[in-house]
Amino acid sequence: MDDHGDDFGPWGWENESSPTGRTEEDWLTIARYIRHAANKLGPELPLCLPGEPQQCGRTARQHVIAWSAHLKAVAHHLIEQSTPSEARGAHAAGPVYQRRLAELRTHSALTHSTH
Repeated sequence: MDDHGDDFGPWGWENESSPTGRTEEDWLTIARYIRHAANKLGPELPLCLPGEPQQCGRTARQHVIAWSAHLKAVAHHLIEQSTPSEARGAHAAGPVYQRRLAELRTHSALTHSTH
């Protein structure tokens, strides 16, 4: 996978501060978890994180974003492949997804407000 979201433009001009207070080591751990989850579903993502055999020079945080997008696409594709009808697939990819996303945002906001 060569697509790390570079088509949006070069990295570096955005605010580099982390709204979650994560360190580069935290981002690296998350990137590894996401790659592991995505690789379980296929196709495999490369060993290109900092310090790995095929390191690509991008940050761990950039990998978290790019690989999360990959994982989201894989999940959506699985919904499309496994749904018994187009309506059920649309419901899972729409309202069910949006409810879960809202729950995660609420949980994240509560977690960060207590730290």
